[in-house]
Amino acid sequence: MPRSEGPASPAEAITMMRETGGGMPTLSVAEVIGTREIDAEERTIPGPDGAPDLEITVLRPRNLTAPVPGLYDIHGGGMISGHRHQDTPRLADLVEQLGVVAVSVEYRLAPENPDPAPVEDCYAGLKWMSENAAELGVDPRRIVVMGGSAGGGLSAGVSLLARDRKGPHLAGQLLLCPMLDDGNTTPSSHQYDGRGTWPRAMNLIGWRSLLGEKAGDPAADVSIYAAPARATDLSGLPPAFVEAGSAELFRDENVEYASRIWAAGGQAELHIWSGAFHGFDVFAPDHEMTRAALATRLSWFRRVLDL
Repeated sequence: MPRSEGPASPAEAITMMRETGGGMPTLSVAEVIGTREIDAEERTIPGPDGAPDLEITVLRPRNLTAPVPGLYDIHGGGMISGHRHQDTPRLADLVEQLGVVAVSVEYRLAPENPDPAPVEDCYAGLKWMSENAAELGVDPRRIVVMGGSAGGGLSAGVSLLARDRKGPHLAGQLLLCPMLDDGNTTPSSHQYDGRGTWPRAMNLIGWRSLLGEKAGDPAADVSIYAAPARATDLSGLPPAFVEAGSAELFRDENVEYASRIWAAGGQAELHIWSGAFHGFDVFAPDHEMTRAALATRLSWFRRVLDL
């Protein structure tokens, strides 16, 4: 990939991300599903108290006869861009392969809606899914929260919120190259400065958009639900699957997060794919590394959901 000098300004960077979709392919839900035995439904559900309603997409195996596990998906985009439909290809594959129900949530984006809006939206959607599990055909004891990049960071934040608020039971958290640490001080955060699908300059803009002047300040009062790497207690969390590439800026913070879950007595499965870059499964879907990563995720889903 060509080396980039970075955007001229944060405003230009955010506009570019939103207009181009971060280079990610976007298909309609109907195009993704095609002839597969999957039903899709668009719904509007209550948001957090005093906040706007949330839009969600529900994907179900056709002709469900008994409750099945549920996947609650949070899309990526650096906290500043993206939409729920960009994850439909990944979710449709999982619905078809595992026979689960998937719910994908649309949350408010920074900087127009800084912390805590994104994570509170995502938590409200998870609560709705758990409380309406019977209607959805979901087993409320077998729900996994999942997401990539910013969606992975928000999934970690939602898992912390569910623990601390004694909220919905989670069977697991699937954190794909999660955006966890606003500090940006690790070796890998500097190695991928100006290169890759999500370079350091964009990451700094994403965190500043979410947290304002507090971003990166170790003395600032930053919520652990916005920046889960700041949490001092990682005990009592659902089993985690943490994945990243060795050639991306989130590598080191992801390794540290999994290590700290182990140190707190929790369960984590960590995969760092050699030579892989941020979002490699989306940008290189036919590569051998992607095939290996997808098979590994499926194995974890089957184990954590008892399939």
